[in-house]
This record gives sequence, C-alpha cells and structure tokens, in this order.
Amino acid sequence: MENIIFEDNHLFIVGKKSTIPVQSDISGDKCLLEHSKEYIKNKYHKKGNVFLGLVNRIDRPTSGIVIMAKTSKCLRRMNEKIRLRKIKKKYWVLVEKSNIKKKDILKNFLRKNSKKNKSFVVEEKSNNCKEAILEYKTLKKLKNYLFLEVILVTGRHHQIRVQFSNIGAPVRGDVKYGAKRALNDKSICLHSREIEFEHPVNNELINLKCSPPDEFLSKL
Repeated sequence: MENIIFEDNHLFIVGKKSTIPVQSDISGDKCLLEHSKEYIKNKYHKKGNVFLGLVNRIDRPTSGIVIMAKTSKCLRRMNEKIRLRKIKKKYWVLVEKSNIKKKDILKNFLRKNSKKNKSFVVEEKSNNCKEAILEYKTLKKLKNYLFLEVILVTGRHHQIRVQFSNIGAPVRGDVKYGAKRALNDKSICLHSREIEFEHPVNNELINLKCSPPDEFLSKL
C-alpha cells in the first residue's frame, strides 16, 4: 500500500508514488483507488464493496498527497471545500532554469483538449476555457533547474505544467510540455507537498505534508 499519511472514520489520505494512476485509465494498470479499496477491505475485514471517493486528483507522472473520502457525506463536504477553495494546496516543483521572476502570481485562461490529453493557454476568456491561478516563489537556484514552491489557487487540468511551460520554464522531465528530456521512469519533478483544511466532521484544522521521491530530492 502507498504511504498512508492520515486515516480516520471519514478520510483516507495517502502519498502517491509517481507513475501510478490515481484512477483507472486506458493503460489498464492497477490504480491508487483500487489499491486503497483493497487495503481497507482487508484491514477491516469488510464484506462487499468498499466506498472510497476521490476528493482530489494528481497527474500520473506526479507524486504526493491524494485525499479520499470513506463516506458519501464526507465526499460531498470535501467537494464543497474544493469548490469554495477552502483546501490549501502547496506543491514543490523543479523547472528548467530560465529568467523568470523569483516570485509571482500566474493567471491564464486554459483550454483542455481531451483527445490529446493536454491543456493550452489561450489569450482571452472564451468558450470551453477556465481561469487558472497559482502563486510561486523560488526556494533554491540549482545549476540547471529552479526549485519552486507553488500555491495552487485553482485546480485545472495540468495547470502547473502548462502555466510554467508558458513562461519558458517547463517542469523537469515533462516532455509533453516542452522539457528537454524525459526521466528514466517517465515521472516528472512535480510533487503535491502539503495540504491544509478543516476536518469535514469535527472541524479540527488538518495540516499534512508528504516527502518527495528520491529522484526529486537527489537534485536539491
């Protein structure tokens, strides 16, 4: 089972390894959601199907925190928090070195092309596009990369990947969005590092962190 970060009667939160899909895709590879349901079924000797609903999703080549709800009531409440932007999400990312600002707010309109499984920046708001907002700051300058912390304000398809590609700083390993070369395991150096939110039932403040994979840390 993946790295379990938090579990109670309502939530199941894990640290996903890169290259594992969060949910079933065309590859047919076993996904994180299936692994998690099996784990809960076996641990608690549950009969029948296990309910587990995805609250957030991260791309297959990325790593980090994934939130799942154990009940439909909890899922509804967490989805409402997502809609109201009441879940704070921080990412760590390595981008190819370029002359970007040390810190900035990126605002774009993105359009998703489902056939290509890719998003594109469009110049102005139009049909079938959504506003994408993130904040970032530079944590460290490396020889060939910049180590950034990103606060994700909105959660659009491939948002961090396409927005940094758009300013000439693609994510390390992300050849889909302009990186110079792929990594051996086909992962990219984008990691869901930290989340913070009020528990949907007891209202306690939850703050959770997840360490990035060795491939990421080796470059810092």
